[in-house]
Amino acid sequence: MRIVDHVRKLVAELESNRAAKPKIIDGICGNIARELSHMRQRALTANLGTLPDVAGTLAIVAGRAGTGINMKVRALAEGVNSMTIQLDQALKMAHEPEKDKDTNKDREKKQS
Repeated sequence: MRIVDHVRKLVAELESNRAAKPKIIDGICGNIARELSHMRQRALTANLGTLPDVAGTLAIVAGRAGTGINMKVRALAEGVNSMTIQLDQALKMAHEPEKDKDTNKDREKKQS
């Protein structure tokens, strides 16, 4: 969640600097791409479903040259929102199996 919030701030900074020099825009995009690449690696080791795929795709979008800044900002903003939703869902799923295990034990006791 901390990395997603940091990337969200970087995307907001990129959006506010649309008219900046290309060197500044490339620097912000490079930071976003690096953060997302690191996030992808961590998400792969943590087995977080499709989150690593989204982070990897967004890293490519951030690092890609030749696309318009408006399209890049829109894609990154929507991708960050998607990652936030997926992380929230993953956190919910991480807490739910504990409840399911307890209910399964109760069912087994009742059947015995």
